[in-house]
Amino acid sequence: MTSQPIQDLLDRAVAAGAAPGLTASVAGPDGRDAHYAAGVRGIADPRPMTPDSVFWIASCTKAITSAAALQLVERGLLDLDEPVGGRLPMLATPQVLEELDADGAARLRPARRPVTLRALLTHTSGLAYDFLHAGLARHYAATGDSLAGSLTTAPLLVFDPGDDWQYGVGIDVAGWLVAAASGQSLPDYFAQHIFGPLGMADTGFTPGAALSDRMVGMHSRGPDGTFEAASAFPSAPEMYGGGGLYSTAPDYLKFLRAVLADDGAGVLGPQALALLRQGDSRVGAAGHLITAAPPLSHDFRPMPDTPRSHTLGFLRNEADIPGRRRAGSLAWGGLANCYYWADPASGVAAMLCAQFLPFADPRMLEVFDAFERAVYAA
Repeated sequence: MTSQPIQDLLDRAVAAGAAPGLTASVAGPDGRDAHYAAGVRGIADPRPMTPDSVFWIASCTKAITSAAALQLVERGLLDLDEPVGGRLPMLATPQVLEELDADGAARLRPARRPVTLRALLTHTSGLAYDFLHAGLARHYAATGDSLAGSLTTAPLLVFDPGDDWQYGVGIDVAGWLVAAASGQSLPDYFAQHIFGPLGMADTGFTPGAALSDRMVGMHSRGPDGTFEAASAFPSAPEMYGGGGLYSTAPDYLKFLRAVLADDGAGVLGPQALALLRQGDSRVGAAGHLITAAPPLSHDFRPMPDTPRSHTLGFLRNEADIPGRRRAGSLAWGGLANCYYWADPASGVAAMLCAQFLPFADPRMLEVFDAFERAVYAA
């Protein structure tokens, strides 16, 4: 792999104001990895970015939580189609937010079907993020409640399980299901069954001193395009299998290599690997996010001209993208503008990390597109 064009691309992107700093890691089909860094850790931290700089990877956590749940499916400790309410009482009798009156008060009704692990992992459970669902956001604004507050007691669905696709907190709930079925906390389960075996020493829910010293500062991009220091890291991150992890691009690449490997790197068995890779036929159109909170996220329409499906862990493109990933590739990202893909057909995986809001920053997505094309051209 020719590295200099990729390094030059990242240097130009930082110089043009795409981000204060970037890191990237690439897994090539020859078994070699390449790592890159450009810029600085933050506008208030002039230390150079390094390949092992630590990021809050937010929703990049989701694929790891999904893999953990599928490990337990493979071991017979979880069932994809069993109602989760037997283990998680807050979802034993879920309620659907059907409509709002002029004051934002909700009319609720019982869900017509139970929530299952399959629905959680494919974002078809009806559990949504309020920052990506205007009706849910309006409801919480009117009631003074919050998504975080209701999630552990009586989370609301925005449609009946299986009726639609809506990105949301389903993977957080799947993380609690992993803990309930395994008898371990989610951090302990990950450490024993994923991070330890894969050598992911730089990944965890609560960064220790060594990782904190390499932490990249959080930023927000203002309307004029300039960056300001911000504080948006999650509280109690160990609760959030949907977005609580901190990691580095090289460490996350170890997980993506396990997804690429036919033997799952000894961590993912044949059933888990197949479920992570193959689209679920019960999922309709997947992958478009419409913001209800512009300070947190832009609208996000990945691969808009490409047929897409959702596996039990990833967004999957069903056709080749010229100059980029092959059909059957697996991808997603994290709220603070981290993005990745894994391409089993080509044996290529890569991750590009920044640390600022809003998500789906147009300039950052342009850099990601150019980065991906440079990886395949190398």
